[in-house]
Amino acid sequence: MAVVTMRELLESGVHFGHQTRRWNPKMKRFIFTERNGIYIIDLLQSLSYIDRAYEFVKETVAHGGTVMFVGTKKQAQQAIAEQAARVGMPYVNQRWLGGMLTNFSTVHKRLQRLKELEQIDFEDVAASGLTKKELLVLSREKAKLEKTLGGIRDMQKVPSAVWIVDTKKEHIAVGEARKLNIPVVAILDTNCDPDEVDYKIPGNDDAIRSVTLLTRVIADAVAEGLIARSGAAQAKEGEKPAGEPLPEWERELLERSEEKPAEEQVAAPAESTEATAEQG
Repeated sequence: MAVVTMRELLESGVHFGHQTRRWNPKMKRFIFTERNGIYIIDLLQSLSYIDRAYEFVKETVAHGGTVMFVGTKKQAQQAIAEQAARVGMPYVNQRWLGGMLTNFSTVHKRLQRLKELEQIDFEDVAASGLTKKELLVLSREKAKLEKTLGGIRDMQKVPSAVWIVDTKKEHIAVGEARKLNIPVVAILDTNCDPDEVDYKIPGNDDAIRSVTLLTRVIADAVAEGLIARSGAAQAKEGEKPAGEPLPEWERELLERSEEKPAEEQVAAPAESTEATAEQG
């Protein structure tokens, strides 16, 4: 089943680029035609690039990685927050603070401060041991931190990849990710620089419907990766209920198979060998 259909892309206006006077010549290969002074993006290419980005995000998450969602422009704020929260990923949808990636140790200290402030009961003045004025100051500090850092509240380290809506507006985020060799997955409108993006999706980064659709697709890839990660974890635990030890003979077989090359292990009966070969 396709990740997204051509009809969905068309209905969401993913094909509409910028005015022809506002473009980056490097985007020429992604442009299908021009209509009424507007560049039209080649959606056949978009579909192909979406599949590639989807697979990358899915595999990244399946192997334990995280994807940070970034989009601070008005058209992206709601979709970024909703889709990232849906799959439990960090996000920035208000303002990108310089150093959010390159100086994460300092940002992490601010996150710890936010968690400290969350422990205060601002309604109970007597129990807090603080004056109303002091509580008001702390309450404002908490609100400010929540607005700028609330989306990355539980982030313990820099992400494995970033999803970015509008690479021109989020150029600081793009620069920090590239400096740390963090793969950038992003929508490429006709005024963007494709060289800055590792996993590009040619498309409209200004229309709400386009941004929402493509951000949902990336979140779906994260969700599929999480399911694969969960399945792999369960497979490692084996079919036996957690906490039930393996019989000694099973443990011995496992240890032998891990320690010795296949050629050195005792040959199994012919039927078992054939079955094993078929499974392999």
